[in-house]
Amino acid sequence: MTSRPLPDLAAVARAFRIEGCFLDGAHHGNGHINDTYAVRFEKDGQPFRVILQRVNHTIFKNVPALMENIRRVTEHIRAKLAGLPGHDPAHETLTLIPTVDAGIFHQDGEGNFWRAYVFLEGLHVVEVVENANQAREAGRAFADFQKWLADLPAPKLFETIPDFHHTPRRFAALEAAIAADPHNRAAQVKHEIEFALARQTMASTLVDLLAKGELPERITHNDTKINNVMLEDGTDHGTAVIDLDTVMPGLVHYDFGDQIRTSTCTGTEDEREMKKVSFRIGLFEGLARGYLEGAREFLTPREIDYLAFSGQLITFEIGIRFLTDFLQGDIYFKTRRTGQNIDRCRTQFARARAMEIARSQMEAVIARYR
Repeated sequence: MTSRPLPDLAAVARAFRIEGCFLDGAHHGNGHINDTYAVRFEKDGQPFRVILQRVNHTIFKNVPALMENIRRVTEHIRAKLAGLPGHDPAHETLTLIPTVDAGIFHQDGEGNFWRAYVFLEGLHVVEVVENANQAREAGRAFADFQKWLADLPAPKLFETIPDFHHTPRRFAALEAAIAADPHNRAAQVKHEIEFALARQTMASTLVDLLAKGELPERITHNDTKINNVMLEDGTDHGTAVIDLDTVMPGLVHYDFGDQIRTSTCTGTEDEREMKKVSFRIGLFEGLARGYLEGAREFLTPREIDYLAFSGQLITFEIGIRFLTDFLQGDIYFKTRRTGQNIDRCRTQFARARAMEIARSQMEAVIARYR
């Protein structure tokens, strides 16, 4: 397999206030949207690393506004942590490195947007939740993230992807794709369409509660996979939340629901054998315990009431997005093989159904830790 060519990282690095001699750089991590590089420098005989990221401005249309979100969020969290005994702000949140002209991003001659972060040493990520302790640590880390941002001063954060978790609008897009059926695929997925249509009323549950003022809008991360929590080497203590591009106004259920979806179920995202897809109540208990340990003090009773339901809803939402894309001809999600999007859809629907069946057990867990 041919490795991806590296950009001129030394030239990019010169745009930032990095004190040291450039040594080398390499691709870093498994991100699918931005291009991330770990770059080595040396100062006074001591090597150190910096993260350089090329932001995908095709997906994120307004990079300056996105970067202002990140600046505000990281500075606010750092100020919070500085006032809490036993915390290390430099270790527990991302630190942007300014450009040479004191900016927060650099735009190169080709129009690419770049940012630089201090490398968080002594921490690691995992791609899959391996045990209940990791689930608990991830839950607590995202709860702390929401808690620390609960009093972020106005103005409102910029919405980097509008209506990202607006499930009724996602459902309306599915209905339009079914009606248009531009690639004559609807006949192949009758069962999946029937599954979705039978649960249409569920789609508006959270946004209706928000509209009625029964749920408060908060600042949420919106991409709460386990690999967006940096775990401490040796202990797996959830230390820093990363990948802040989708931090924007939302409901806590978007974050907790996506943690349930990505942390508590077996099977790959595009699993072809549905018998391999199951819901693990033990991992859910670890996740719920950690999340409520961090969030109990600021959540309203009504928010807690809908935590268990959030996993089913968000998983269903992702499923209808995959189904919509399949019907439209696979135009949004990248695919490596024919039928991958419908396999993804089936996996999400199987997970949502498993949560539907386990709902009373999930509610009992929430009641135990609320």
